[in-house]
Amino acid sequence: MNHAATQPTRPNQPDPPADRKGTAMPESIAALLQLVRILLTHGRRLVETVNTIGETPKFASIGVAFGTHDLPTVLARIQRGMLRLLALDAYLCERAAKGRELPFVEPRARAVPAAKPQPGETPKAIRRPKRSYASESTDIPTFEELQAEIRRTPVGRTIARICLDLGVVPAFCTGEMGNAILQTLEFYGGSLAKLFAIRAKREKSFQRERDKRPATWEWNWRDLRKERMRAVLGYLIGEVPPDDPVPFPA
Repeated sequence: MNHAATQPTRPNQPDPPADRKGTAMPESIAALLQLVRILLTHGRRLVETVNTIGETPKFASIGVAFGTHDLPTVLARIQRGMLRLLALDAYLCERAAKGRELPFVEPRARAVPAAKPQPGETPKAIRRPKRSYASESTDIPTFEELQAEIRRTPVGRTIARICLDLGVVPAFCTGEMGNAILQTLEFYGGSLAKLFAIRAKREKSFQRERDKRPATWEWNWRDLRKERMRAVLGYLIGEVPPDDPVPFPA
C-alpha cells in the first residue's frame, strides 16, 4: 500500500499575507490556514507511517487514536480527514479573498426539550439534520458534499471532525500546537466535551480489540511520553518532520 505524508506544527504566527489587491488577509483566516496546512502535511505523512508500521506492535500508539487496529478503517478515515482539510482550506481562501474575518462563535446554550403537543394540536414537522459523515464511520463523501457540510458547520466543529479523522490527540502534538487546536475549538464553535467523549469511547473499543491480540501486548500504548511519540511518528505535530523537502505548504 502506498500513500502520501503530512507534517505538523504551529510555528510563530507570520504577518498576515496580502491578497492580489494589496488587502491584508484577515488575521483569523491567516491563523486557521496555518493550522489547516500543518494538519495537511501531517495527514500525508501519517498515511506513510501507517503503511510502514501498521503490522508492528508500536502501531498501537496510533491505532488507539482511531479506536481500532484495522488498517483499512484507519486509512479510510485519514482519507476523509484530508478531503475535509482541502475543502476547509478552499473555504477559508474564499473568505480571505473577500476580506471576511471569521467571527467567534458564542458557546451554545443547552437545548431545551420541545414541549409535547397538546391534544388536538398538530405537531410541528421534525427537521432532519443534514448528514455529517459521523466520525466512527468509514464513509468517504465527495469533495462537493464536504464543501456543503463545511459551509453550514462552525469551523471549530469541522476542526474537531478533522482531528478525529486523523487521530490527532494531545500526545502527538507540541504544546503550542495542542493549544492552537483547543483554542480553535473554543473560539469557533467546537465542543471539547464531545471530542473527549469520542476519544474515550475509542480507547475502550481499542482495548477490547487488543485483549484478543496477544501479539500486540509488548507495546504499552498508554505510555504517552513525547519522546516515545516521536519514535512512532518521527516527529510531533507542530515540528518540522525530518527530511521533509517542503516543511510547510505555502
